[in-house]
Amino acid sequence: MWILLVWHPALGLPVDPVAVLGLDESRQSAERVVRWVPLVYEPADPWRERLGETTTSQGIERWIAQSGGACSLEPADVPEGALDLTHAADLVLDELLAEVIPALPSRGDG
Repeated sequence: MWILLVWHPALGLPVDPVAVLGLDESRQSAERVVRWVPLVYEPADPWRERLGETTTSQGIERWIAQSGGACSLEPADVPEGALDLTHAADLVLDELLAEVIPALPSRGDG
């Protein structure tokens, strides 16, 4: 599980969550789940471009090495009680929407 972050203009750091990415490569056909934060379509564009159609652990490692610019990502634990990868991503997104995002200052972009 990963929280995808973009630049937060008011804070001057890539700390603004725009999506949750769940990736399970333990099976032959890797499973990927992305849950986007509502109402941040344009700020999330850099991640939409990066994700494309496929995501791998090697891609995530490359993104970690490249973080420090306008985009970053942070690992997230699979929430206790998650039924599957989709449910886990939904639970992480719910926590972001309820606790993290309301605590951030306004982006100042409208």
